[in-house]
Amino acid sequence: MVDEHMTRTLPPGSDNSWVVSDPAVHGSNAFDTAPIARQDSAMTSSDVWGEDTARQYDDDAADKFAPEVLGPTVDFLARLAGSGRALELAIGTGRVGISLAERGTPVTGVEFSLVYLVWNSISNLRTQQEQVECFRNAARHLVPGGRFVIELWVPALRRLPPNQLAVPMSVDEGRLVLDTYDIVTQEVTSHHVWREGEGAARYESGNFRYIWPAECDLMAELAGMTLEQRLADWDGSPFTSESESHVSVWRKP
Repeated sequence: MVDEHMTRTLPPGSDNSWVVSDPAVHGSNAFDTAPIARQDSAMTSSDVWGEDTARQYDDDAADKFAPEVLGPTVDFLARLAGSGRALELAIGTGRVGISLAERGTPVTGVEFSLVYLVWNSISNLRTQQEQVECFRNAARHLVPGGRFVIELWVPALRRLPPNQLAVPMSVDEGRLVLDTYDIVTQEVTSHHVWREGEGAARYESGNFRYIWPAECDLMAELAGMTLEQRLADWDGSPFTSESESHVSVWRKP
């Protein structure tokens, strides 16, 4: 998890100052702090991840709670867990974990038949070393035959024209999302701008590291796991060269 967050509010006639606020963690959009905030003393997770954070997280992610979105996710994970236990990494407010537990799958324990990491969360680990260790950590918690599942976006590099590093991801009347890529380090900065009426705007940014599906397979191999299946979504649709995300399952021998 990131431990700091910065929001920039731009009302008419303001001095465009930066203010620190709680993070609006949005799955793949776990916002990081601009360098100016790092001059302050280090913040602990308990300083940041409070009730206001949880409320904003759930408000921003309201569409992810819809039955047609959450249902297939929980169905998929429940089938893999079977009669075993499950461990969710980066559980957030429990959107998936609580629903899975309500299905009868224990989402606690020491050894597990299923470990899962949903909604692009692994991208919040911003170095390859940290991402590899995440795979190894998942494998350590699995019993033989257990599975590690992640839901992850596919980098949108095909949208980049020559000599351009920015990709518009979402443009509508109230919000603009623009991603900028460093293709050497595989780092991405996601820029979010919201209209707030009367000419005001709010700006937030988040930093991530993208991972190719094949790179995920290599990380799994380093952790002693092998790819079992890769799908485009929780509903079982096939993964193709046009897929914008994937649900991948690796198995521990």
